Amino acid sequence: MRPNIHPSARVDEARLWDRHEQMAAIGGFVNEQGHRGVNRAAFSAEDIGARRLLIGWAKARGWAISSDPIGNIFVRRPGRDPDAAPVLTGSHMDSQPRGGRFDGIYGVLAGLEALEAMDDAGVETERPIDLVAWSNEEGGRYQPGTMGSNTFVGGYDFEKMLATRDGDGIELREALAETMSAMKDFAGDLQDRPFNFPIAACVEAHIEQGPRLEADNRTIGVVTGIQGIRWYLTKVFGRTDHAGTTPLRQRKDAVQATLRVIQGFNELMHDPDDVLRFTVARMFVRPNAPSSVANEVEFTVDFRHPDIAVLKERGDKLPGLAAELAAPCTVEMNEMMNMAPTVFPDELINTVEAATRNLGHPYMHLPSGAFHDAGYIAKVAPTTMIFIPCKRGVSHNEAEDATPADCAAGAQVLADTLVALANR
Repeated sequence: MRPNIHPSARVDEARLWDRHEQMAAIGGFVNEQGHRGVNRAAFSAEDIGARRLLIGWAKARGWAISSDPIGNIFVRRPGRDPDAAPVLTGSHMDSQPRGGRFDGIYGVLAGLEALEAMDDAGVETERPIDLVAWSNEEGGRYQPGTMGSNTFVGGYDFEKMLATRDGDGIELREALAETMSAMKDFAGDLQDRPFNFPIAACVEAHIEQGPRLEADNRTIGVVTGIQGIRWYLTKVFGRTDHAGTTPLRQRKDAVQATLRVIQGFNELMHDPDDVLRFTVARMFVRPNAPSSVANEVEFTVDFRHPDIAVLKERGDKLPGLAAELAAPCTVEMNEMMNMAPTVFPDELINTVEAATRNLGHPYMHLPSGAFHDAGYIAKVAPTTMIFIPCKRGVSHNEAEDATPADCAAGAQVLADTLVALANR
């Protein structure tokens, strides 16, 4: 063994890219614009095909393969101390119905490449390193999303998850049993793992899903945490009147009131540094008739920021501001989600930064604007993330793209980071 060789030197860009191509063929399609997308729903035949491919690559290395009750896959590269808590890396393999070729799966394949580079470099670690493929992160077929990781840490009740049904009425219990049976067939010795086993540290690699790395010409994002979110369901109530006969001054027009409310929200949420994220998205108008004044508008508010003080200060102002601006209409505003920001520990951030600097890759610190499995593992173990650029920041879309060189660079940083953490 040659323990002083950095595994990053043995990361194989061509091998990593070829693995992406093979995975992209499972559930792959080409859209109307010629972009190659992926539809790989959790616990589907396509998901089973992806699991088969991953397990086959792991078996070729002789690594132990295990699964917990919700189908999360763990591949172990052993360490000198078999009883030590492992360092964990990985992401998810399921996709959005019209998803891209890199969201989630990059983190799994970069983790696999990092482990293979360690083998090829003859590197030993004190702790084992586990590659994980989390089940049902996207929530496209079975809701809620991040089901595998959040059930693993105890955030979701496993029995309740089993009772969920997809759009065709198929219970998760049935789809999961089929998936587990298939895995046992092609894995051979598939070992059982419990939920929430001890983890020394966790590092998830991912495409950024935003434009900042590409815009700043940076190869690596050293992720400082995950933005917190406050999500509201807002209803504006007015009165239905005839559009042709009712004078404007006598109306309680829910659409016009909603426009005033949203404009006020935009002013409240103005951020010259462009860190804050504020979105009004889904909207329903009732009675939704062209010659009737609307009596009700329902819309969602999605507010995100990495600073909990900003989340509280501005989020708390929304209901009062809405009531003021909607008059003479009335407003009902219910908070549906309030999740504090996840702050990754300095020790892990510094480890990623050191590996990146040693490799000479240009980098920047940034928070994640999207949710990830890492956010739930951070509740039980020290956790961080590594981002690579994606073209124009596009994700959850068939046009999602990344370069072979950036994929390899992220795997290099990941490999050296994992070894550093596994030898502490």
